[in-house]
Amino acid sequence: MTHYEYDWILADGTDAPTRMPMSMTVTELSQDASTGALTAVGQTPVDFSSVDGLWIPCAGGPTPWNTHLGSEEDYDLYYVDSSGNVSNTTSLNAMTTEYFNSAQNANAYSYGFLPEVTVAADGSSSVVKHYSMGRATWELGRVMPDSRTVYFGDDGTNVALFMYVADEAEDLTAGSLYAAKWTQVHAVDGGAADLTWVKLGHATDAEVKAIIDAGTTLTDIFDIVDPTVVTNWAAQGYKEIRAGQSSSEYIRLKTGMEQAAAFLESRRYAAYLDATTEFRKMEGVAVNARDKKAYLAMSYIQKGMKADPTGPADDIQLTGDINAGCTYVIQLAGNQLDTDGNKIQSEWVGTSMYVPTGLLGEDIATDALGNTANPNKVANPDNLYFSDKMHTLFIGEDSGTHVNNFVWAYNVDTGKLSRILSLPSGAEATGLVVNENVNGYAYIGSNNQHQGEWLRSLPTAVKDGLVAAAAAKYGSELNYKLEASVGYIGGIPGL
Repeated sequence: MTHYEYDWILADGTDAPTRMPMSMTVTELSQDASTGALTAVGQTPVDFSSVDGLWIPCAGGPTPWNTHLGSEEDYDLYYVDSSGNVSNTTSLNAMTTEYFNSAQNANAYSYGFLPEVTVAADGSSSVVKHYSMGRATWELGRVMPDSRTVYFGDDGTNVALFMYVADEAEDLTAGSLYAAKWTQVHAVDGGAADLTWVKLGHATDAEVKAIIDAGTTLTDIFDIVDPTVVTNWAAQGYKEIRAGQSSSEYIRLKTGMEQAAAFLESRRYAAYLDATTEFRKMEGVAVNARDKKAYLAMSYIQKGMKADPTGPADDIQLTGDINAGCTYVIQLAGNQLDTDGNKIQSEWVGTSMYVPTGLLGEDIATDALGNTANPNKVANPDNLYFSDKMHTLFIGEDSGTHVNNFVWAYNVDTGKLSRILSLPSGAEATGLVVNENVNGYAYIGSNNQHQGEWLRSLPTAVKDGLVAAAAAKYGSELNYKLEASVGYIGGIPGL
C-alpha cells in the first residue's frame, strides 16, 4: 500500500493548490527466492469513490488482521477566526472542483477520518471510512495487540492525543473515543506526565455517517461568539478553547449535539471537556508489545507545549523550545478508569509519558551545511515503526532542521541509536514499515517525498552545489523536485 499525500509542485514548476484530492495504490511484488530482491510487477489504484474521495492521506500501516489502516489529515476545513466567523477553506473548494467536477459540493465532514483498506489475494481492494473513530488531523492510527485499542497522532498546533477502544476485536465500526489529560510531572527535556482519559462518546460508523448525511455543520453543533461583542460570554455558558489553532475560540455546545461534537469535532470537543489540546505537531505511533509501551513522535516542542498563563488551559508547561522535537514513551496498562470513574475496556491504556534517553532532539547553531539540529541525533521525528523481534524502534524524520532527513534505528534495550538511511536533500522520510520475515528475508520499507524542499538555513554554496548535483543527475532542479521514491533496505536475514 502506498499513500500519495499531497501535490507539492506541478510539472510546469508552478505551485500546486495547497490541498488536493489524493489517492493510494496497491502494488504487487515479486520476490527472488535466491536473493530476496523485490520487483514491482503490477499496480492498481484504490477506489475511494464510495467514501467521497480521499483527503491528505498521511501515514498508515497494517492492522493485526492484515488490512491497511490509513489516515486523513484534515487541516481544519472549518476555520474560526478571532471574531467567531466560520469559513470553509479553499482546500474544500478543490475537492468540489477537482474530485466532484463541480457536480456536487464537498462536505467538510466527509474528511478527516481513518480509512481501512482490505486487499484481496487478487489485488482488488475495498474501503471503509471509520467515522466512529473521530475526526481530526490524523497522522496515523496504530492498533494495539488486542486488535481493539487504537492510538492516533494528531498533527498541528494545539492538538490532542486520542485513543479509540472498539467494541469488538478486529472490528473498528463501533467503539468509544477518548482524549488524554496531561498532568505534568516535570518540565525539562520534553517533560513527563501522568495521563488520564476523558471519554468523548460512543458511536457506530453508521450513526456518525447519518449525522454527516443530514447536512450537519459546525454551527449546528456549537454556538460561537466574538468575545469583544459578547463580553459576558462565560456567564452565558460559553467556554474559551484553543484546539487546532493558535487563537482562542469561544464556544457553547448546542442541546443534543454531544455525539456530533465527539465524532465530527473531536479536538474541539476534547478541549471543551477539559482534555489537553496543547500538543504541537504530533506524528506517528508505534507499539512495543513485549514491554507494553507505545512510542509517540512529537516533531516540535513549542507553542502550546510551553508554559502560557494567558491560555484557556495550561496543562503542558515545558521550559524552552526544542525545534528538533522528541519521541515519547507511553506506558500502557489495564484496569484504568476514565475521568468520570468508569472502567476503560482495554488492557492497553496509556498511564504516563516521558522522553527516554537518546530520543530528545538537540538544537544547534547553524553549522557549515545548514543543519540547525544535531545531525547525530533524531530531529523532527515523524514515521515510527517497532520491530518486536529486533526489539528496535525505527524512526523516520520530516525535518525542517536537518539538510538531509534520516531513518534511524533505536534499540530499546541498549539505548543505541544508529543512522541507517539518508534521504535526498529536502525529502521527507515516509512509508516506514518493517517486515521481519517474508519467506526467509526481512525488509525495512522507506519512501521519500518532496525532495528539493531546501532548508532556509542552507548556505549559498551548499544550495548551489545541491542544485547543480540535482541538475546533473535529473536534468534540472525541477525534475529533481518532481521525483519521489518507494523503496526498502534489503539483504537482511528473516528473523
